Amino acid sequence: MSSSRQHFLRWGITFAVFFGTALFFTSIDPVRQARAADDDDEPEATVNHAECTMFTTQRDRIARGSLRTPGDGSYSLVTEEVVSALPSPAPLPSRSRTGALRDTIHDNYIDTHIFTVLRARGIPPAGPATDLEFLRRVTLDLTGRIPRAVDVANFLNDPRPSDEKRAAWIDALLDSPEWADKWAMFFGDLYRNTINTAQLPRYQPGRDAYHYYILDSLRVNKPYNVMASELITGTGDSFQAGQANFPLTGRTTGGPVQDTFDTQGVDAASMFLGLAQLDCITCHDGAGHLDSLSLWGARAKREEALGMAAFFAHTDLDRVAGTDNNRAWFINDARNANRNYQLNTTTGNRPPRRPINGRAFVAPAYIFGGGPNGGENWRAALARLVTSDFQFARATTNHIWRKFMVAGLVEPPDQFDPLRLNPNNPPPAPWTLQPSNPQLLDALSRNFIANEYNLKTLMREITTSRAYQLSSRYDGTWNPEWERYYARKLVRRLEAEEMHDAIVLSSGVMGGYVMATFREPRIDFAMQLPDVVGLPGGAGGQLLDAFTRGNRFDDERRSDLNSLQALNLMNNTFVYNRARNTAGTLLNRIINLPNDELIDHLHLNILSRPPTAAEKASALKALTAGPRVNKAEDLNWSLYNKVDFIFNY
Repeated sequence: MSSSRQHFLRWGITFAVFFGTALFFTSIDPVRQARAADDDDEPEATVNHAECTMFTTQRDRIARGSLRTPGDGSYSLVTEEVVSALPSPAPLPSRSRTGALRDTIHDNYIDTHIFTVLRARGIPPAGPATDLEFLRRVTLDLTGRIPRAVDVANFLNDPRPSDEKRAAWIDALLDSPEWADKWAMFFGDLYRNTINTAQLPRYQPGRDAYHYYILDSLRVNKPYNVMASELITGTGDSFQAGQANFPLTGRTTGGPVQDTFDTQGVDAASMFLGLAQLDCITCHDGAGHLDSLSLWGARAKREEALGMAAFFAHTDLDRVAGTDNNRAWFINDARNANRNYQLNTTTGNRPPRRPINGRAFVAPAYIFGGGPNGGENWRAALARLVTSDFQFARATTNHIWRKFMVAGLVEPPDQFDPLRLNPNNPPPAPWTLQPSNPQLLDALSRNFIANEYNLKTLMREITTSRAYQLSSRYDGTWNPEWERYYARKLVRRLEAEEMHDAIVLSSGVMGGYVMATFREPRIDFAMQLPDVVGLPGGAGGQLLDAFTRGNRFDDERRSDLNSLQALNLMNNTFVYNRARNTAGTLLNRIINLPNDELIDHLHLNILSRPPTAAEKASALKALTAGPRVNKAEDLNWSLYNKVDFIFNY
């Protein structure tokens, strides 16, 4: 290792120690406690206490989540630390008209709501992000990729005003195949699509079918209400009909069939309505358990939650005939079309189910009113009620807003309190409205419905807003309490797949992962993977795991920093070999450029910006102070360990 590389190694360790403590994001506990191992013949578990066995750990998670509010300062800490480590923006070509961004409020309704609140509270917003900050930010947010060097050069030299060329770039990204890859990964996380869990042997063909259902739906820009309806009502062979894997996700072993109905009802409420607290209420009334956490939850009754579960009482999860253990599931509602949700259990994963007021079963009843029409398929009725509910639009738009703005209008996004959302009907003291900007949440939701649940339209509205395009840098003294009002752009660490793919793109060396039974037999980008578990192997998989991608079951994706990530960026052969002057790497293709051009190209390619004057002077000095190839490798490698590579700002 050269002396230059030893210097960067020492710097990298310092970076890892410092950022591993100062910028550590609050980890989120598992959404769901892993239950009994998958075994169709295992004995039923007996409940030994009055509360459901699962709620003992869920309560801690919900307590922490419900008491966290958008704007508690945790994102501000990260943003302040990262921005303080960023170099000042390099001068841009005269034709890059960043200053052309208007200072008046746009026609975009998002800006109307954001800047009205900022003016009313006397909060000065940050200035606009530079063209290059915007370019890298929006490309990562919409596609999970960094822009190529040619994209950076073309964007800088585009003579149009910044707002025009930014809008055009957004449209190009929304129409790209990479957009569907990025959001298939997001929804794969949300729907918990993974090969196997402790409860569910989905197997590789089922996981892949689910992934391609999501991906193909996004590629044709299927309205999200249609997509949700198809998932809730999914039937057929799980290896062939990808949407059939949604009800299959709720399979719960170790108890009676009602446990599975409960989990299926909770999945629908959590994923599509943002009501994860239904998991608790399915065990017992909210009173005495959720009093300090949720105004709605404290009033909710167990019978109401069981009414949601009852929509799945007709649904069978059967194994397709055969002797091979790797068999598909067949989802149907025909064989048990007369089955009800019976209140007759004393064993399993939840407390006993006993008759209520003499009734031995619970009929399907939507949590906010309504049920099946005469002769209507029960799951079809649930899909109709969920997707026509305004809360469905709220939960969806909040999920999408959070992915772009880092902090959701409601945090966490699966713990809405329905009685604290309406600014025209505020909750009683000491409760406060839950959204940080309830008028904006309402407007986003109404526009989402008016635009027929079009995800691309929603994302275009967010990314073309001036609020999204504010700088993460802030002139003056920042008050962490302003975080909830989006007065500046909050930074985030690149997700695992984004980190992997940024290294692939900038090095020019593809991933080349062989997927023997996948529709595409070779995959180059991690954002195209159907799962976060077991794929890929080797150094690439090690890098992805270090950046905390979770497992889609009981370990959620996280954004914290740790020393293992720094060590992977410094020493993992996936990174190290791509930074060298070997055949196939970008460095090898440009190594004979003059020093100043080489330095410029490496910065544009990895950091999506030109070097600052100080960076260029330092790099020029290094390239002439020893073996040029070794010094060029050192420079290339060091850029992967810079703050502005690791964070989207």
